[in-house]
This record gives sequence, structure tokens and C-alpha cells, in this order.
Amino acid sequence: MKPELGFIYSEKYLLHETGNHPENKGRLTAILEAVEKSGLSPRLLRIDPVPATEEQIALIHGKDYIRSVERAWDEGHRRLDPDTVICRESFSVALLAAGAAIGAVDMVLNGDIKRAFCAVRPPGHHAERGRAMGFCLFNNAAIGAEYALRSRGLKKVFILDWDIHHGNGTQNSFYHRGDVYYASIHQWPNYPGTGLAEETGEGEGLGANRNLPVNPFQGDDAYLDIFRESVIPEILRFSPELVVISAGFDAHQSDFLASMNVSTEGFGRMTEMVAEAADKVCGGRIVSVLEGGYHLKALGDSVAVHLEKMMGKER
Repeated sequence: MKPELGFIYSEKYLLHETGNHPENKGRLTAILEAVEKSGLSPRLLRIDPVPATEEQIALIHGKDYIRSVERAWDEGHRRLDPDTVICRESFSVALLAAGAAIGAVDMVLNGDIKRAFCAVRPPGHHAERGRAMGFCLFNNAAIGAEYALRSRGLKKVFILDWDIHHGNGTQNSFYHRGDVYYASIHQWPNYPGTGLAEETGEGEGLGANRNLPVNPFQGDDAYLDIFRESVIPEILRFSPELVVISAGFDAHQSDFLASMNVSTEGFGRMTEMVAEAADKVCGGRIVSVLEGGYHLKALGDSVAVHLEKMMGKER
């Protein structure tokens, strides 16, 4: 039996050196340790990512912006915004992160695997067309979704973003489009200050943008109610050919960059619900891309549960 879940990772992601910044290489080493400890490794198909090309990054970002990120270190920049630290290798690592999302889309759509998780950094969902922000250089999930539409011929993609911070970059990428449904559940108020419930899309995209802001200190019950009442019904109604998850785990009760009380098991149940919906509408096809999550043990444990629930029962 072939593995149902691809695990896309490269040691080169550790070369994006940020020092004692919350978004640091320890996040990925914590995930790898938790996956090994969980005993899931034999059920995962390990996949090495290939860097995205400039043309693929340009599906979402302007070419002038891409070149500015490429030149930033040599021009003396050490941050692309107050929160977004870079080093000499950051541009090439960011290409590799976006490439993981593209590779995951290809493998899932080719039927090589049913679902995939991209253990990548830097994260992506805050990155705008021409602006780095919030630890993000290129918008990995958005690039993967647009690649699925433009290069693989899909008609509809659903992006679910459960990072504690609203994915302003992803929303803005598709706000006037009807072929991508973007749904975000996030703490309000919180960085970056976008993601009001009233932001529902414009033009052809009207009704294909759903923000679900949550007051601080809510936990599993509140999140699962939102999934049952809003997220899952919209996946079923929209009936996408692929579900992309911007999988941030900073809503965890132990995370220090937010004020939410979701448990490790809560992330597992959220994953189960999305997987069940995807089974009904798109053959179970899911590409999950790591976003936030900054308490190392909580992040590792939550990702391990996320992977386990995406695989389902061992066959």
C-alpha cells in the first residue's frame, strides 16, 4: 500500500537564519522530533521540494517585488519589515518553501498521494503582491492554489486558514475572484488588523471570502462550533476540486503570540472535519502548508496530530 500522506521538507529550510526571532529554525526541528516520537514516520512519504521558478512566484507576486527580495541582503537590508528578518539565504529558502506547495499540488493532483503536508519556512499568508510582512516573504499557500488553477486546470480551490492571524495576503490575492474561496478563522483583535466579517469579497469574488473572527480566550468548543456551522457547510457548498490549508498552530493554548485556548486535540478534530468534507467533494485532496505556531512543543505535538488525522485509520 502506498502512503496516503506526503511530508515535504528540506534541511535547507533551516538556513533561513533569524536568531532569537519567534519564527526560527527550532520550529521545524520540533516538528521533526514530534513526528519521529509519534511513530508516524513509516506512514509518510518523504518528499524533497524543488525551488519555485520566478514565473511561478509571479503567479501571486509582482516581478519587481521578487527582484527586490532577491537583492535585499546584498543591498544591506536585514529586515524586510519590522517583523520580517532575513539572512543571505532567505531568498533561496523562500523559493524552496513556495516550491513545496507547488510540488504538493502536483503530487496530489497526479494521484501519487492523497494529501500532503508542507513543513516549510518562512511562512507565507501575510505576504502581499508587493510587500513582505509578518515573517512572510512569498505566499506559499496562495501560490500553490493559483498554480493548481493556472497550470493544472482546476476550476475551484478552497483555502482554509486557521492560523491565529488573518491571512491578509491570501485574502487580497483572491478578493475579486470567484474560483478561490478563502475562509479564515482568526483572533480579533490581532495583527494585522484585517479580517472583518464584513469583508466578503468584491465583484466576481463577492461571497467567496469568509472571515470568522474570534474573541480572545476561546477554545475547542468555540472553534468546533464555527467549523460545524460555517466552515464545513461552505466547503460542501462550494465543492472545490482541492482544499488548501494554511495550517498555523498559534491558536494553541500554550502559544505566546496569541490569546486563544485551542488544545492539541482540538487541532486534530478540526483536521478530521476538514478531511471528511474533502472526502465528500474532491476525493479527499488536501494540501496543508505550515504557517505559524511558536511554542515549540505545542507546535510539534499539534502537527503530529494534524498528520495523523489527515492519514486517517491505518489500512
